[in-house]
Amino acid sequence: MRLTIDTDARTVTAETAEGPNRYPLDSPEAFRLITEHWLTVGWTQKYIYGFTWLGRPIIQLPEDMIRIQEVIHRIKPDVILETGVAHGGSLVYYASLCKATDRGRVIGVDIEIRPHNRTAIEAHPLAGYITLVEGSSTDAGTVATVTGLIRPGEQVLVLLDSNHSKAHVRAELEAYAPLVGVGSYIVATDGIMGALAGRPGARPGWEWDNPSEAAREFAAAHPQFALEEPGFLFNEGKISEHVTHWPSAYLRRVA
Repeated sequence: MRLTIDTDARTVTAETAEGPNRYPLDSPEAFRLITEHWLTVGWTQKYIYGFTWLGRPIIQLPEDMIRIQEVIHRIKPDVILETGVAHGGSLVYYASLCKATDRGRVIGVDIEIRPHNRTAIEAHPLAGYITLVEGSSTDAGTVATVTGLIRPGEQVLVLLDSNHSKAHVRAELEAYAPLVGVGSYIVATDGIMGALAGRPGARPGWEWDNPSEAAREFAAAHPQFALEEPGFLFNEGKISEHVTHWPSAYLRRVA
């Protein structure tokens, strides 16, 4: 698709195989087209590598973080479980929400928690809210360890942010979905990989080998989960779609 932005005529034209579609520059359709391109360019330029939360790098799109905090506020989980630790910024982010709401704790799982990151996380003022588990997120022993940290009846929110291959995410979904109670979510993050196929730095096969595909397959096989993105709780604007790295990510337990 060729995208042409004409600031003089104030139009955006998307040229596809079916022909050109022209929209006013100041329209929701133009916003969607420009945003899709902005997201992919931002990924190649590592835009999300420029943010921290309370001193720790948080490699996430800010809008995704704002929206997930509203989900946390609404479902009030007792445990927020995240696979993939990296620098620990998102763990600290979730821990700060637990402290702010006086509810919950955080479990972080990673196949390798690098010593300097572990030291920084464990020295953080919010470390008391965080438990680190080192091991492959799909290993039976790791799953058993995590399960043992959750008390009966606790509401759990799960975010999958480790190895983003379709097979690995599908295995994580099978392993951790049983921990999720009705009304809560298991979230397969970073499905934007599907839109990055062919871009600089992308790997072959990303158009199908991505978390969104794993989430769609899981939802089709597990009717107790619905692929359902949380809606806007407040929106006086004209944009109804999220700007996100997590498309087709939110699996809500409905039964």
